[in-house]
Amino acid sequence: MFVTLQDKKAEDRTAGLLAALQQVWESSVKATHWFLSKQEFECIKRIVPLSLRGIPHLIVAENEAGSPVAFAGVDGHKLEMLFVSAENRGKGIGKRLLQYAVENYAVNKVSVNEQNPQALGFYLHMGFRIYKKSERDAFDNPYPVLHMKRVL
Repeated sequence: MFVTLQDKKAEDRTAGLLAALQQVWESSVKATHWFLSKQEFECIKRIVPLSLRGIPHLIVAENEAGSPVAFAGVDGHKLEMLFVSAENRGKGIGKRLLQYAVENYAVNKVSVNEQNPQALGFYLHMGFRIYKKSERDAFDNPYPVLHMKRVL
């Protein structure tokens, strides 16, 4: 699959783009975050557009038709988000996004839900190691979060 990566500046984050990225997020989360209740999912879904508008660096992977299929968000040296649509998982897009973030923004930290073994395995494979565990997520839900650092 041919995919291009683009940094989207704040002024490029149109309502149409945010809606498309919301669909990518929803597809990805439904495929990987089985532990969220419907209520928790809906609560998080409502803040996704705000998060996408506010993240300092938003990298979007688009297919040959120009439609978003994945995205990553970086703040400082931390990867704050990386989501690949369910139908595009396993094609190397997440790896390309992470490598781009590492090369262009010196990303060296990420946090991942402990109940998401696919994401944990991906980050371990990509050279990240667990250095700390929090028993609750950012929304104060009882979902342990693993904090990881990139080991060179």
